[in-house]
Formats: sequence, C-alpha cells, structure tokens
Amino acid sequence: MGLRTKIGVVITATAALVAVIMGLVVHHRTAVNQLETARETLDARLGTAVEDHATGVDRHRPDRRRALLNPERLPAPLREAAERGKRATYLDRSGGRPVLWAASRVGDDIVALRHPYERQTRNLRDLDEVLWLAGGLGTAFAGVVGVTLATVAGRRLNASARIAERIARGDHSARLRPRAGKDEIARLTIAVNTMADALSARLQAEREVTANIAHELRTPVAGLVAAAGLLPPGRPAELVRERAERVRGLMEDVLEVARLDGSAERADTDVRALGELTRRAVGAVVMDGRETAEVRIERDCVVETDARRVERILANLVTNAFRHGGAPVVVEVDGGLVRVRDKGPGFPPELLARGPQRFRTGSGSGLGLGLTIAAGQARVLGARLAFANPEGGGAEATLDLRASVAGQGATGQG
Repeated sequence: MGLRTKIGVVITATAALVAVIMGLVVHHRTAVNQLETARETLDARLGTAVEDHATGVDRHRPDRRRALLNPERLPAPLREAAERGKRATYLDRSGGRPVLWAASRVGDDIVALRHPYERQTRNLRDLDEVLWLAGGLGTAFAGVVGVTLATVAGRRLNASARIAERIARGDHSARLRPRAGKDEIARLTIAVNTMADALSARLQAEREVTANIAHELRTPVAGLVAAAGLLPPGRPAELVRERAERVRGLMEDVLEVARLDGSAERADTDVRALGELTRRAVGAVVMDGRETAEVRIERDCVVETDARRVERILANLVTNAFRHGGAPVVVEVDGGLVRVRDKGPGFPPELLARGPQRFRTGSGSGLGLGLTIAAGQARVLGARLAFANPEGGGAEATLDLRASVAGQGATGQG
C-alpha cells in the first residue's frame, strides 16, 4: 500500500469516526432534551389534574377529560412510585407505540395522564437519517480532500526519491526545484539539494586529487619504464620492467577513472560489427601467457557505438574473469548482448548489490578499477552492464548494447 493510499485511508477513517461520534452525541442529547421537555410538560398538566381532583373542580374541563383515574394499564414501575406517594413520569416502549405516562396519588386514587410519544420518536428517527447522510457526505468529502492532499504530497516525495536515485546512479547535477513554504517536504527538498551539493563538491575534490596525483606520477613512472628498458637482459631486468609497466597501467587506470567520474566524456560513434569488436577485445588480453577466452558468436549484429570504449569494457571484463574467476572463460555475442562467463567463485554479494566500486573488490585483492572503468565506459555509451552469479556456478557479466543495434549480421560460431 502506497503512502498516498495510506494517508487517504487514515483521513477517511478519521472523518468517518468523527462523524459517528458526533452523530451519537447529537442523537443522545436530542433524545434527552425531547424526553425532558415532554416530561416537564406532562408533569405540569398532571399537577393541574391532581389539584382539580383534590378540590372537586368541574370534571368536564379538557384537562380533566384526559386524566385517568386508577387506570388498569398503568405501567408497573410508575404504579409502584405513585403508590409510594411520588409524582413520577415513565416512558413505556413495551407496546407497538411509545407512550409517556405521568401519575400521582391523591388520597386512595391514582391520577394519571398519558401522552403519545410517536412524534418525538419520528423526529428522532428523521434526525438520525439526516445525521447519517451528513456524515456520509462529510466522510466522502474528507476522503476526496485527503486523497488530493496525499497525491500532492506523494508527488513531491516521489520527485525527491527520483532525484535521490539519479544522484545515487551518478548524476550529480540532479537537483530538486525549491518550493515556497516551511513544511517537512520543503525541508526535505532543501536537505536533498544540500546533500547533492556536498556530495558533488566532495567527489569533485576527490577526482581532482586523484587526477593530480596520477599526473604527478606520470613523469617519474615514464622515466622508470625507460630506465628499466636500459637494464641488461636477465630475470631481474624482466621483473623490474614488469613492475614498472604494471605501475604505469595502474596510473593510467586511475586517470581514466577520474575522467569517467566527470561529465566531460563523450562517445565517438561509428558503425561496427559487434562480433569483430569482441574478437579484437578478447585477442588483446594477455594473461601471463595463458590462453585467451573462447569467443562464441550466436547472433552477430551491427552496432552504432564507440568501438574503443566497447573494446575497453570487454577487455576489462575478460581480464577480471581471469584474475578473480576461473577457466574456462567464454565470451558470447547474442544480438546486442555480450556475456562474459567464467567458472570461478562468482561475484561477491557487495558487488551484486551495489555495483562496482573503485578501490574495493570484495575479493581481498586488487583495487577494483577494472570493473569500475567498465561500468563508467558503459555509462558513457548509454549501455547497461549487469553482473550475476548463474545457478550453475561461476560469474556472468552482461554488456547490453541493444539500444545501439543498427542492423543484423550473419550468424555463425566463433
């Protein structure tokens, strides 16, 4: 149940409860007032009848004709009260029609008056109908108003949620439009914008520091690589050159991550066959002399995209599969989808839940730059990069380029 529905239900239920309570209060007070008024009127008439009976005044007066002397149908509670010398009234509802009685004892006689109570009962019933109608209309109106208010508030909250999701996906320029007012949603809008500004400033500072460090290291690392190339042949020289190249590759990766974190990267698109791009990317991966991944072309296609970035993504995925997964590594092209599978332990839960994060792999080794670069390049291309652990074991990374498909090519096996 959404927030809008919950707010509407709560407001409607509250309005209905208030209407019921108010109806009960009005019904009770009206019934009490009607009965008290009728009792006072009938008691006053009874007093006159008692005086007339006691003094023997003309018995043909109207009030005297309505007075009953020792009536047999006098209600028992009223008879008992009159026999004890009390002047009392009693509302009898035992019959089909309600009757209000008043009685008093005069000597050995009991003088009583009766008055039909149907009109008051009918008036009370009519009042109940009006109260039910008014309560129903009021509840319906409150429900409409509640749903309207909840819809307005829900739209503002949904807008805040969408902006927060865009910020979480990397769109640090997303902001909420400020609104007038000082309510909680307006404060939330200000808080989200403030958070986005602070996050954007922090990430920008981090990117600048990372890029500056990498730039500062570029010259000494280049000198180190050149000096390593001048060493005499031998195993020590090979180790030095290998480590120097690795440091240079790491530095280039850090610079690329810093560039991808910004918004200046743009894709240079051209039309290429996806199968050809995949073979080139996989063939460029050399892992300590081990055999490269197997490429399978299920359905080739032509894509309009940035070939260099696609190759970079696939090379990083295959490299990650060799380093952290297990052979055999298979790359499958199926239409606009490219799947990279391995038979290793699978991706860690943190990566599946949050996606690649730089300087964190979840496997205890590496800096997590390869998958971070792949995800960043996919974002520049407008493609999707998904990670999963299939039921049969291992890991599977899927690059979705279907939005860039320009035509279909031949089908074959690689």
